[in-house]
Amino acid sequence: MFSFLKSDPIKKLDKEYGELLEKAMQAQRGGDIRLYSELTEKAEALKVKIDEAGSK
Repeated sequence: MFSFLKSDPIKKLDKEYGELLEKAMQAQRGGDIRLYSELTEKAEALKVKIDEAGSK
């Protein structure tokens, strides 16, 4: 009945994914390749979760 009030978990994860990619890009531009690779790895793991949640 009040399903429109529930938050969408995929939307939240997608926002976090975008923020991680943004931070990774800034790290790469700043020359911190190690941080860039760590953030990219986290973002890719989060993308897998988003894809799994979206297929359900």
